[in-house]
Amino acid sequence: MLFHIKQTHAPADCPYGKGGSRSLFDYESKDVKIHGYWLAFPQHTIYLVVETDDIVHLQKFLLPGTGVTTAEITPVSDKPVPMPD
Repeated sequence: MLFHIKQTHAPADCPYGKGGSRSLFDYESKDVKIHGYWLAFPQHTIYLVVETDDIVHLQKFLLPGTGVTTAEITPVSDKPVPMPD
């Protein structure tokens, strides 16, 4: 399943110069595939599209940012809604 993640942090918690934005999630995860990764630097926001079939993998993926980020997670799909029968 695909998920769109919007991860934000306060300016005081910015990882710039302290590990960078990738330090706020597990960039090396073998259980979560990253399809897209974008930054909105002035807004202190990271946008990700990831794929995993287990919510526990997604939670572990976001664990490094726990305590300094807020994550909004939305399931997404590239498939249209099927027509009713």
